[in-house]
Amino acid sequence: MATQVETNIHTPKTFHFMSGYPLVGNLPNYRKDRLGLLQRMAREGDVCGMHFGPFPAILFNRPEHVQSILVEHAYDFDKGLAVHNIFRPVIGDGIFSSEGDFHRHQRKLMAPSFQPRHIASYADIMGHYGEHIQQTWPDGATIDVNRHMTNVTMSVIGKALFDADVFTETDELGAAMTVATEYVAHASSRLLPPPYSWPTPHNRRTRKAIQVLRNRIQRFIDERRNNQTERNDFLSILLQARDEDGQPMSDEQLMAECMILFGAGHETTATTLSWIWYLLCQHPEMYQKVQQEVDSVLQGRTPTYNDLAHLPYCLQVFKEALRLYPPAYLLARRALREVEIDGYRVPKGWVVLLAPYTLHRREDFFPEPEKFDPERFTPEREKQLPRYAYLPFGAGPRICIGMYFAMMEGQLLLATLAQRVSFSLVPGQTIVPDPIHHLTLRPVGEVRVMVKRR
Repeated sequence: MATQVETNIHTPKTFHFMSGYPLVGNLPNYRKDRLGLLQRMAREGDVCGMHFGPFPAILFNRPEHVQSILVEHAYDFDKGLAVHNIFRPVIGDGIFSSEGDFHRHQRKLMAPSFQPRHIASYADIMGHYGEHIQQTWPDGATIDVNRHMTNVTMSVIGKALFDADVFTETDELGAAMTVATEYVAHASSRLLPPPYSWPTPHNRRTRKAIQVLRNRIQRFIDERRNNQTERNDFLSILLQARDEDGQPMSDEQLMAECMILFGAGHETTATTLSWIWYLLCQHPEMYQKVQQEVDSVLQGRTPTYNDLAHLPYCLQVFKEALRLYPPAYLLARRALREVEIDGYRVPKGWVVLLAPYTLHRREDFFPEPEKFDPERFTPEREKQLPRYAYLPFGAGPRICIGMYFAMMEGQLLLATLAQRVSFSLVPGQTIVPDPIHHLTLRPVGEVRVMVKRR
């Protein structure tokens, strides 16, 4: 059910607000069935409103809306209260949460490190850790592929960021990052979460985890400052970065950037790889096509950067998994001033939502949208998509800075593992996305697969 609301502007355009509960609005639906709520809103029309408690939010669901909000009006919006009040106290004011001139300054300092020509140097790390983890799986073993994909991507980002190879999910640093991200996800689903400064059990546990992270990262920073040996990791590059006045980043800024790069740098790719194995197990003909490609190209060796161009189907599979299960499934922005989007008035202080999850399910751009079909991303068909119809990494000046790293990592790890093992799903599992307890669209719980060595 929905009620029509006049927007009271000079154009005749109107949009609907989803009907909700007194005082809390659509918050119970948002907490219980977030993806279902977003899909119901998308079915109401290209523009639809909801209430997060007393606070209104508008979902815009066309590619043109993405361009207007994230590109043309990028600086008429900020990240909103949830990021400012929840994310910043925990992680710090890094590139994800910073705003305005300060964000532009940090982005300019960091961007050269994330260009494709530099990212290429990390390909061997990705292949190395892919080979390492598959060697730990005995033939016939049953593993939780969700956990193992987190382990391998955490190992990759640990080496690329800190030049250290001690990271697994059970490592102290990885466990602490999991606590931190779960806190942010939990608090973001509450209308009025207790301030981070309050000594609640959840807050104390999170502060303890954050201190573990800060202590470990500070040791890495101190070690780099005291050791002039040239290294190729991100931390060394960030330490060497200088602004127009020749000033380096402060230690606090380095800390914030390292925290976000470590957290985001493993979570998003791990999530997508978990869904890839789930999808390929359900579509054996596509799984076979992946393995035929990697067998033909690699012929038993570990893939390198130069192999990427010869593994197009692996890339198509990765892109299609990102379409069906985009890790960043919902983007929110708060209007800093009154803005008009496609003739709809957005008052100052209102929140606009863009949902890659619903945008990627528009039948006019992706026929049979729930179907897993890597052929959608052949070069010819991908060119036919409207710009911003596909939004796995955002757009505009805040597009994900690690996009090239994630794409290369996903393609290389898929190729490395598909060449060595075949997975089959353990029967009787119900595997669905869990947007409530994680910041990304991870599967709920374990994804158990049986390993067959090739």
